[in-house]
This record gives sequence, structure tokens and C-alpha cells, in this order.
Amino acid sequence: MADPVEKAKENAARQAVQDHFDPTARYIGIGSGSTIVFVVQAIKNRNEDLSRILFVPTGYQSRQVIVKAGLQAIQFDSLPRGVLLDLAFDGADEVDEDLNCIKGGGACLYQEKLVATHARKFICVADHRKLQSRLLSQWKKIPIEVEPLAAHSVLESLAALGSHQAIIRSGEMEKSGPIKTDQDNFIVDAKFKHPLHPRATTAEGVQGTGEDTQWAVEALAKEIKQIEGVLSVGLFCGLNGFEAKEAGKKIGGQKPVAAYFGMEDGSVVIRKAGEGDIVVSKQGEQT
Repeated sequence: MADPVEKAKENAARQAVQDHFDPTARYIGIGSGSTIVFVVQAIKNRNEDLSRILFVPTGYQSRQVIVKAGLQAIQFDSLPRGVLLDLAFDGADEVDEDLNCIKGGGACLYQEKLVATHARKFICVADHRKLQSRLLSQWKKIPIEVEPLAAHSVLESLAALGSHQAIIRSGEMEKSGPIKTDQDNFIVDAKFKHPLHPRATTAEGVQGTGEDTQWAVEALAKEIKQIEGVLSVGLFCGLNGFEAKEAGKKIGGQKPVAAYFGMEDGSVVIRKAGEGDIVVSKQGEQT
């Protein structure tokens, strides 16, 4: 019998690819993690000519998935200067009601952010466990990619922001030491006391700037990014690709324009910017 969570991931991937894959695209970003395996599978199963599409992975694992599917992979730094990805598919550790995401649980954080910010649109694909109203509801830590020499000073700075239990992520075997990213950096996992507010000011009047350890997503992301030694923060927030373009920015959109969640009952919930949640039944009907 198929694992229900894996089936949920597959359903979300299939629906996301059906809605957003463009066979005329030239460059497509492919993220990291188990859900992305199903995304690549769904692309391959379309039986279209994919020979002209170049797929940009966010790390070693996603590159292997692309290559094993018989698709063409290129490194991010092989993109022509000034060229954006037509779209990018990636997963998330958690997604809130405003489509802010926590990412980096798989330690591919910096490359994931590079791809997301250089895509015209980023589509998030996940299972029902990642669908939340606020970040840090179920996924209790924010991954942060840091320069190894600065790791301990970063921990001290995070404590000043309210994360007193931040740790340097270790491998499965303690003797192997800290996990290293594809850029040879460390990952720090930072826990905070309260779930993050999606917006700067809440209906209750909370400003989200750290008072009483209450943080808004974007405010916390900016504070952490300013810490010396931090390369990338696992909060994908601010503008999405469409909004960045409307604001006159060529790059910079971090949030997905839509997120797809495979549910336990076989349906798929689609959360879109400015539209709320849409449920697509197993028969493909929207409710």
C-alpha cells in the first residue's frame, strides 16, 4: 500500500505541473527534497519534447533527479547574464496564509533562494503537513546558512533576537561534525518562542518587531540577514515574482505565487496570492 504522505506529495506535484508547466519555457528551476522527485516525474510523464528546456537544480540531489529523468541540467551560474528562469518548482517546510515559507530543512538553502529570486514565478509543492496559517506552527525552527568561522557569533546574535536554543545542525553521526551545504557552509537551526505573524501589524496591534518575542516574518528575516556571517535566511518572504516585476525589480521575488498541498483525502489545496485557498477534488473539480 502506498504511503499516504508520499501519495499526497505526488498529487500536489501532478496538479502543480498540470497548471504551470510550459513546454515553451527555456529555463526551469528544480528545487530540493522528496516532493520534487514527483514534480520531475510529472514533467517527464507529459510526453512532450523537453529537449530545448534547461533545468536548473538547487543542489546535488535535485541535479541527480533531473539527470536520472533524462533531462538537461545546468548550474545556476551557467545562466546567461540578465536571463530569468521562466518558472521554478520547489518544496517548503511550512507555508503560512500569506505564502511566506520556511525552507532549508534539506540544507540547500542558499541555492534555493538564488533560484526562487531569479524565477519569474515560483510554484511551491508540498503535502498537507506544511499547510499552516503561521510559520513556526508545526515546523519549529528557521534554517540559516552561515559561514563556519562565524557560526558561534551568529548563535550569540540570534539569542539577542530571542532564539536562545539555536544550534549548529549536525549529521546523523555526531563524530562526523556539522552538516555542510553545497557551498561548504554550516546550517544553524533557530527556534523562536512564538509562531511568526504573516504581516507587520496584526489585528491585535502587535508590531512584530521583537517586542515580547513577537516577530513578523519579514522583520525577523531582515534582522537575521544583517548578522555578520549569515549568507541566507530560510524565510522566503516579501514579494513574489509577479509583485517584484510590478515594482520594477528584475529579481528579488522570494515568495511563491501559488502553493499546492496534497491532502489526506486525495484532494489538492491550492493557496494563491490574493485569492485564498482553492480545493481541487480527486476528479479535478474546484470547490
